[in-house]
Amino acid sequence: MRTIYTLILTLFSFSVFSQNPDVVLIPKPQQLTLRDGNFTLDKNTSLFTAPEFEIASNFLNEFLKNGAGFKLQNTSKEDANIIIEKDTSQPSEGYFLDISNSKIHIKVSDASGAFYAIQTLRQLLPIGLEVPLAPEGGVESATFLIPQLTITDFPKFAYRGMHLDVSRHFFDKEFVKKYIANLAMLKMNTFHWHLTDDQGWRIEIKKYPELTAKGAFRNETRIGHYEDKPELYDGKRYGGFYTQEDIKEVVAFAATQNVTIIPEIEMPGHAQAAISSYPELGCTGKQIPVATTWGVFEDIFCPKEETFTFLENVLNEVMPLFPGEYIHIGGDEAPKLRWKNCAHCQQLIKDKNLKNEHGLQSYFIHRIEEFVNSKGKKIIGWDEILEGGLAPNATVMSWRGMQGGIDAAKQKHDVIMTPVSHCYFDYYQSENLDEPTAIGGFLPLKKVYSFNPIPHELDVEEAKYILGAQANVWTEYIPTEKQVEYMVFPRALAMSEVVWNGPSKDFEKDYPDFFSRVEDFMKRLDALNINYANYLYEIDGKIIKVENKVFYELSTPTKGKDIHYSINNSKTKLYSEPILIERDSKITANVFKNDEKLGRDFSEEIKYHKGILGKIELNLAPNPAYAAGGKEALINGISGSDKRYGDKEWLGFWGDDLEITIDLGKETEVRSLKTRFFNSPGVWIYSPKELSIFCKNVKGEIISFTKNINAENDNLIDVAVNLAEKGGLKTRYIKLKILNYGMIPDGLQGAGHKAWTFIDEIIIE
Repeated sequence: MRTIYTLILTLFSFSVFSQNPDVVLIPKPQQLTLRDGNFTLDKNTSLFTAPEFEIASNFLNEFLKNGAGFKLQNTSKEDANIIIEKDTSQPSEGYFLDISNSKIHIKVSDASGAFYAIQTLRQLLPIGLEVPLAPEGGVESATFLIPQLTITDFPKFAYRGMHLDVSRHFFDKEFVKKYIANLAMLKMNTFHWHLTDDQGWRIEIKKYPELTAKGAFRNETRIGHYEDKPELYDGKRYGGFYTQEDIKEVVAFAATQNVTIIPEIEMPGHAQAAISSYPELGCTGKQIPVATTWGVFEDIFCPKEETFTFLENVLNEVMPLFPGEYIHIGGDEAPKLRWKNCAHCQQLIKDKNLKNEHGLQSYFIHRIEEFVNSKGKKIIGWDEILEGGLAPNATVMSWRGMQGGIDAAKQKHDVIMTPVSHCYFDYYQSENLDEPTAIGGFLPLKKVYSFNPIPHELDVEEAKYILGAQANVWTEYIPTEKQVEYMVFPRALAMSEVVWNGPSKDFEKDYPDFFSRVEDFMKRLDALNINYANYLYEIDGKIIKVENKVFYELSTPTKGKDIHYSINNSKTKLYSEPILIERDSKITANVFKNDEKLGRDFSEEIKYHKGILGKIELNLAPNPAYAAGGKEALINGISGSDKRYGDKEWLGFWGDDLEITIDLGKETEVRSLKTRFFNSPGVWIYSPKELSIFCKNVKGEIISFTKNINAENDNLIDVAVNLAEKGGLKTRYIKLKILNYGMIPDGLQGAGHKAWTFIDEIIIE
């Protein structure tokens, strides 16, 4: 790809490059007015910039040098063609950009605004400039046309972040720098670097060399998904770490991209790699290995003096490496079993007059916060740090949903929203079965774009504590750089637009506009050699019900494409309207443009059962992270994936008992009810132990059925109830009661947390 772009640029070195009349910018600016005409940029173009905006001018010159072979000439403000000047009336990180036929005038109040103005200018320049020129020469005679326009722009949120876990899988410093540069292009300003976990300690600490000599390497790695049986391992030693010189290099590079790095040193949980290196840090004092599989582990830091000394010494080396104000201390998924059985921990609870082990975690976080604050820094922690009482100055990252952020904001604590429902880019982004293995869940581009970081539960004053949002990339199932990019792009484009331009106010209008810009922006991703997920030409299908009839609607998100389909092996047709469904059906389809097939094949099987035309009510809404299909997904005739609990057909409920009422519309003879539950203890999903069904017979009597469920080790738990076992049954209403598994006991994954319930299609026959 790089060779092709270099060739194109060389072939047209004496030509004029022009931007498409429809300006493609991501994230979208707050205001843009496009005018007729262009500004001409070439090697004779001159530049004036105030010294404090050097980061912006340096970036622009390096970009032009690498892509076009020349830099701009520095001159006075009066003589310059491109001017970057200070204007205190501009908002922080914002800019005013005016491009006429003779000048590019940029006004900003700070260096960040200048940098983001240049990122916009970069996207207005030809995509070919993204490809470095071959070493043998430049194209100094090239001329570039930039459309005349005026932009007034500023960010909606001050915190605009992306995260990368390098503990589960390690990525070298050059890839980390590329990752940061890609964030900067999208006007994101924070990189959250997850450096320590059970599976690997990735940062050199000179006072504790065993952390990298031993803790940075695991003996082998689990193959396949956590839930796959039997368990398989690759038998290969795996690991890596960054020296402090590596860290300094990455931090210095991030500064040139206007990106602040927040390092994460996990505590008190996710500490197995550290305890493996220094067993005295754990409650048992026993030697344990660096974790070779995924999940949550019982060995966590023991809150004794030598542990606090260790952590303070570690932080004393970490904090000077990172000039930003924050240190992330984790605080999530810390099982309390070791503390419950530890004489020291139990005595500490008594001595400090703490309520329980949750209070002990709060004490742990408070103590670390006092130390970090004493060094002029602040802590950030995942929302579990709320448990037992929030440390006085802590900022909360709300990941398990929005509620942690709501609670923290109401307590006047700063919040960064990063809920699993919209911000976990390790989730599947397509329902195609050929997607690479992921942890689970379903988070398509459209849902990321729909995210609003400000919950409606907060009033205007409370909403001010929502600093912004962040997308997370956990790498249990992401072993390569290419796969990281595949999971991040294009979803990062949607997140950047949410945090910069702000949440959509008219989704039905805004999303198609955004999607059309994504289609064009992918040419830039190609030039940057980014391995993005291309599902521009996928088909989406859904059941719709009109006048007591069932139809199947097909759509594709890009404009100007045709859909060809077949139903039950019929002759292929051009799709023009929803397809009538009157029996069990299989639909296959493809996207075409000018008779050329695009994208991947699509197919769907529909079970036409007696509940498909019914109405359904739930006593509670599914969790937003697992609610893509809504309640209708349970009676739409379409079953969820056999492997993925998080697609749009499975619905997930966290910790609550579920009641489902199905109205068949009229008295209907029914003989059986079938459904299924997902059972995946490794990710806290536990099948219920029983299902109860209640119906009214023709005499008006309540008829009940109870089915005991034995999950054993299976992931898919099929449940079938014979409704005819008590005689013929004719009923209109069917109610299902499903008791949640409850709190997960010690010794199981997710111990101390509520269990998830996942249910699929309810088939009534």
